This record gives sequence, structure tokens and C-alpha cells, in this order.
Amino acid sequence: MVNPYQDFSAQLLSWYKKHKRSLPWRETKDPYKIWISEIMLQQTTVSAVIPYYQKWINRYPTMEKLARARLTTVLKSWEGLGYYSRARNIHAAARIMVKEYQGRIPRDPEKLLRLPGFGPYTVGAVLSIAYGKKEPIIDANIRRIVMRLLAMDGKADAARDARIRPWIENVLPTRKMSDFNQAFMELGALVCAKQPQCYRCPVTKLCKAYAVGKQEVIPQAKKIRYVEEDVVIGILRNGHKYYIQKRSSKGLLAGLWEFPGGKKEQQESYQEALVREIKEECGVTVLKSRFLMQRRHFYTHHRVTLHVYECECDSLPAEDKEHLWVTLTQMKKYPMPSGSVKIVDSLGKRS
Repeated sequence: MVNPYQDFSAQLLSWYKKHKRSLPWRETKDPYKIWISEIMLQQTTVSAVIPYYQKWINRYPTMEKLARARLTTVLKSWEGLGYYSRARNIHAAARIMVKEYQGRIPRDPEKLLRLPGFGPYTVGAVLSIAYGKKEPIIDANIRRIVMRLLAMDGKADAARDARIRPWIENVLPTRKMSDFNQAFMELGALVCAKQPQCYRCPVTKLCKAYAVGKQEVIPQAKKIRYVEEDVVIGILRNGHKYYIQKRSSKGLLAGLWEFPGGKKEQQESYQEALVREIKEECGVTVLKSRFLMQRRHFYTHHRVTLHVYECECDSLPAEDKEHLWVTLTQMKKYPMPSGSVKIVDSLGKRS
């Protein structure tokens, strides 16, 4: 029986040659730079990644330079991209590859899978794009495309991959693997997006969802349930210096710096929560507080409202390696969550 999808790769590659975007990481064959771009593009849009990628490559042009950098500096360079575990994994993997592989990304997928941050997608992307190896990849874009091509009902989650992967392996080209995987992702980003533009698609004739008019409802939309959180933040000043502290090395936003504060309990007022948090975290008592600002921020499935107060306390918290008094200028050296960065920017405009 003739496979109706035999022409898929040829049609996709032809479309990509005409319509691919000009992106900085597509102008290099350096496996290190391709790896960095692939990690940055996870959970982040192309437009947001471009300036970060360019600054990163300017600062860490080689894996050796990245491996020699301090983790705090690397996290600061990543500030604003979110999902900071990616930066920690990049740094750890770079150090291992410099030590064990002379600063080169190994071509063996089994070796790559043992490195921090290298899952099946990253391994497939780096090996196919940088080295042209015949490796299938599955990301959100590709999962969505194949589900529509096969009119596969349900949500676009990893449970579908057992059926999706064999299909992809069946249509892989014998050459131009780098272009093929990039074309696949490009089609999902530009054409077969959440709102599909079927009139622009090069493989519409092969799409079963399009044939039966189901392309708008495949895959089934995910319902994101956000957890609403109110967080009180205390701004403690000593002249031109502000008190900041380092987060735990584990959990969300691990190892970043922030102003003291925390979640308001349901039964508390904002003032009560502020007094409790500052006492717990700084060991001092708030005598007076003045509301400064309110900022909204999203962390994965958390929708957080930051209530920021300037505090006058009965004494000044002590300094140590993880608790510092710094000026606003000095503060820019310390990696912070995006919500805290917004507060710093606002304080700078007020001063």
C-alpha cells in the first residue's frame, strides 16, 4: 500500500526554502550556539529570544567562556527569560562538556541524555540541526501538526507521542535533516498555529483534519487554571542602600535574589502579613509602613499580585553572604525574578 505521506518531507522542505525566517541561530553551524538557541526557545517566543541570544553569544561566545563564568553571572544574563533551571542546566552541562569532551557537544545521543537539561527533544534538535543526524523531534508545534494531519482527537500532550513518533520516523528525509526539523517547527509557528492558516499550508492535501473541517478543534484546547496569590513585599532602606536576600537553592526561582516578603494568608490583612513576613525573614519588627506600588506577574500557573511597602523597622537586619545591603546600581549585578526587576525599575524612577 502506498503511503500517502511519502511526499510530506519534499513538500515541507520546498516550502521552508521559500518562507523560512532569517534568525541569528540559523546563520551558524556551531553546535554550541545552536544548543543555546534551542534551550532559550523552550517556553519562550522567538521575538523574545533574539535579543537574549545575541547578548548571550557576545558575552559567552564559546562553551569554555560559559563554563568559566560564575553561576550568579550566568543567572543574571538569563534574567527575564524565566524558567531559570534552564540556565543552571546550561552552566552545569557546559562545565561537564569542557571537562569530559574538550568543549564539544558529543554526537552520541546516549552521552547527551546524561547531561543536565538534555531530554529527548533537546538531543534530537541539537543532533539533527547541528550535525544533520537522522533524529526525530517532537515539540508543541510538531505535536499539533501531526495530530491535525492524522485527525487525532484529544489534548496535545506527551500521551500522544507513542503514535506521533512512528509517523514522523516514517517521513524523515534521507538528507537535509537540519532543514527538515527546522521546517517542521517553522510550519507550526507560522502556519499550523493554534489558529491555523490553512490557505498558506503546503501540505493541506495531506491533512485529515482539514478534510473533515476539524482543524480548528484539534488538538483539544488546554484549560489553564491559575492559582491566584497575593504577596507582600517589604522595602527596607538604609540611606541609599536596600536590603535583598537570596532564595533557597531549591524550588521555583531557586538561587535568585529578591526583596523580603511572602504570601498573604487568607485570614490576614496586608499589614499583618507584612509584619509577619519581615519578622520571619529579617528578624526585625515593622513599626511603620507606606504603600509604594502594586505589580502583577505570572509564574507558570501562578498569577501573583505583588503589594509593595516601604518599611520602617525597629532595627536593621544584619548582612551575610545571602543577605545584603546594596544600592540600586549594585542591585543590577544580582539575578532577580522578573517581578522583583519591575520593582527595582520603579524604585529607580522614584529616586
